[in-house]
Amino acid sequence: MTTERIVVVTGASRGAGKGIALALARPGTTVYVTGRTVVEGQAELPGTIGATAAEITRRGGVGVAVAVDHSDDAQVAALFERIRAEHGRLDILVNNAITLPPELTAKGPFWSKPLSLLDLHDVGMRSAYVAAYYAAPLLIETPGSLVVNTSSFGGTAYMHGPAYGSGKAAVDKMAHDMAVDFKPFGVTAISLWMGLLKTERTMAAFAAHPGMYEGLAATAETPEFPGRVIDALHRDPNLLDRTGQILVGAEVAAELGVTDVEGNQPPSHRPFLGDPPVYSAAVIE
Repeated sequence: MTTERIVVVTGASRGAGKGIALALARPGTTVYVTGRTVVEGQAELPGTIGATAAEITRRGGVGVAVAVDHSDDAQVAALFERIRAEHGRLDILVNNAITLPPELTAKGPFWSKPLSLLDLHDVGMRSAYVAAYYAAPLLIETPGSLVVNTSSFGGTAYMHGPAYGSGKAAVDKMAHDMAVDFKPFGVTAISLWMGLLKTERTMAAFAAHPGMYEGLAATAETPEFPGRVIDALHRDPNLLDRTGQILVGAEVAAELGVTDVEGNQPPSHRPFLGDPPVYSAAVIE
């Protein structure tokens, strides 16, 4: 049994993707991090794929930065062709890349916001499908491999309006349906509901409105927390039993003994944001 582990985390210049990639960094693990930001200042928020890859390597893993525009299918295909050539396996695919237009969190009904909000259906919903599509031949050849779509309670609760909600609901259902196709090959596909994360974007909002978000900030997760959960899931001998499910990260963490960076146990937001959906077990081919 090889100790090598090959991981892809999409959208890892900053935010959840960066945190997940860093949490998965350890000796024997190569983490390919993708994104569009290659030069600091290229994006409004700080962070580059190169900086994420360098930190992975500093932590003992091997970080590989690959500039990928996830709206370009050819670039995504080339990424997985490269991984096949360099390693011939893929243990974990984390579909995290998403476009978040600044108007997303603006107050008002959906018709008062620009149609560009639908960009998150391209890089977000569609890009998760495309990455899994090109990764699938590698995943089915790698025993115990895992596909994770990062998501949130916005898949069922009203959160930032119908563009965001429909995008998250789609990647949740996508994980469920991909699991049907993957299961005969021993590949697990899940959607992971993250809590409020202390990303660069979130921390900037906290700083801009001091005192307003104290309650939220107290329960927020670090961006590395979902990565710690993914790491524990991949090492769980009963991983395949979870395939097709929507998992609440905080609940899986409590079950598997995973804590956040500071040793705390973030709470599940299920009590006030609601339950994940339960899908039909019917399979119609």
